Amino acid sequence: MNTNMFALASRLSDPDLLARLCALAGKEREAAAELVAHLAVLDARPSLYAAQGQGSLFSYCTRVLHLSEDAACNRIDAARACRRFPVILDLLASGELSLASVRMLRPCLTSENHEAVLARARGRSRPEVLSLIAELAPRPDVPSTVRKLPAARPTPSNASSPAPTQIAPSDATAATPNPSTVPAAEAPSKILTPLAPPRRPIVEPTSPDRYRVQFTIGKESHERLQRLQALLRREIPNGDPGAIFDRAIALLLERVEKQKLGLTAKPRPSRPGTDGSASRHPPNQSRRVAWRRDDARCAFVAANGQRCGERAFLEFHHIEAFALGGPPTPDNISLRCRRHNQYEAERVFGPRTTPDREAVPVTEPNGTPEGTGTEQNIDRRG
Repeated sequence: MNTNMFALASRLSDPDLLARLCALAGKEREAAAELVAHLAVLDARPSLYAAQGQGSLFSYCTRVLHLSEDAACNRIDAARACRRFPVILDLLASGELSLASVRMLRPCLTSENHEAVLARARGRSRPEVLSLIAELAPRPDVPSTVRKLPAARPTPSNASSPAPTQIAPSDATAATPNPSTVPAAEAPSKILTPLAPPRRPIVEPTSPDRYRVQFTIGKESHERLQRLQALLRREIPNGDPGAIFDRAIALLLERVEKQKLGLTAKPRPSRPGTDGSASRHPPNQSRRVAWRRDDARCAFVAANGQRCGERAFLEFHHIEAFALGGPPTPDNISLRCRRHNQYEAERVFGPRTTPDREAVPVTEPNGTPEGTGTEQNIDRRG
């Protein structure tokens, strides 16, 4: 039966597929909330899992319920929070709060503030929840440090590669870390290999308007940093990498915005005959207007009123298609992410096909056939 699930899902129409996904997600949330409620009760009856040969609730979840370590931790923390504040169960079932959010918020919840905190956390993303936690429990700035990481194990591909340098704030008052919790890049006994996935840089709020940033740089970048520290010793006497980082990203942002958007302190309006009417590429004035008007986010709005809002891989597009005579004027230029840029192009010009893939009829985001939706934004195509 389980092996046939994919075949059954593949035979669903577009509207049925979307409806089925919503129904399944709702059932999953309800099941997760019910599981958390039962774990909360089991947590109060330790003799039950002890009789099953398990020494802890975590062991019971991983060995008997076959949950992953992360899933077990999320559900156990949520269960213990729900024992104090049962309203969390309703928020989990409705999808207004995720298990990860409950786990992060749990240390900040009290009998006095839990209603206000949970109300502010509803429907928030992980970065927004972290910002809320930083506001509720602000931490002091950590000092900047620059240290050399342990050299990786020599391999044919990196035998001559120098060890990278990590720029990271560290807490001088923190206790010696547990080896089991030290990241692989920091523990000498856990040397990264070419097969290990790279660790993501850290950017997290520590207090309102303050962030901790941690990343790793190579030898050449470290040498450039040292040169900058020496050149800026009068302006930044302690050579703080954080202060240099602030200046560097400000200069880079100004350069990139000028290059890609034509943003300048004194922008000049387009002159007659230079508005790009003979080219599909929007002039700088149109780019500047679209960037500010759309708040540097994808401006696609679905039939149900939901705006995309993506900030990565943005593209300028013609609301009235360039191939159909749409001008590159500010009113006809808008921002789209790559996915919606392609989606709107296919709505007008049809799907792109490849030798090993048949064309699929384009549908609206709500599953209705092409041409029946209310969106009027049309991507450029040439």
